[in-house]
Amino acid sequence: MSDPLRPRASLRTAVVWEVLKDALERRAKAAGRDALDVLDTGGGTGNFAVPVARLGHRVTVVDPSPNALFALERRAAEEGVADRVRAVQGDAHGLFDVVERGGYDAVLCHGVLEYVDDPAEGVRNAVEALRPSGTLSLLAAGLGGAVLARALAGHFTEAQRALSDPAGRWGEGDPVPRRFTAEQLTDLVTRTGLAVGAVHGVRVFADLVPGVLVDTEPGAMEALLKLEAAAAELPAFHSVATQLHVLAERG
Repeated sequence: MSDPLRPRASLRTAVVWEVLKDALERRAKAAGRDALDVLDTGGGTGNFAVPVARLGHRVTVVDPSPNALFALERRAAEEGVADRVRAVQGDAHGLFDVVERGGYDAVLCHGVLEYVDDPAEGVRNAVEALRPSGTLSLLAAGLGGAVLARALAGHFTEAQRALSDPAGRWGEGDPVPRRFTAEQLTDLVTRTGLAVGAVHGVRVFADLVPGVLVDTEPGAMEALLKLEAAAAELPAFHSVATQLHVLAERG
């Protein structure tokens, strides 16, 4: 995933970025502060952290990979936001070994739940990092998108296996350890006491459309971005999205 502000990459990130940006703006107004404290768990090289820092917020990125954190620091320096981005090595399981509980206005938990041993614990830790009034942005792989992609590729047995597998995996070669339905994700969030504000389907069409068409057809990218935005909030499309985004709030 690339910077959500770059046009080609925005096909994958535009929906989440727009929702997140608006949520941070609302949270800043409610808090009466221009700069928020944001925690990005599993933030890697800063795909969201750096743009969030560009908005003026202070971002702490926790990631287990030292290489990713090195790339994050270099990227933050190149973008002129090194003073607002802090890189910390750690993971969701031992989150409070490296950051404080209740210290953040917003927590990003993007692409984490697929890989942790206990997704419920991962969500609980993210929520416990929030201040009494705080916002959680949760992004995870969607089950339906994987089933649809395998079927359209002609791998019908794998598509059926993903449907019946408890973790939503299509086979031993599946690189994603776990996938979720919208209902599973919202249940994980509501169990912590947070109120779900919105659920969005992400990459409903982007992964299915041939890249050559998007890159060569005049106006295709802009039209596809508008289509993704229009479909994102419609529950009917959540079941076929590659990723699912849940925005929730405390207080």
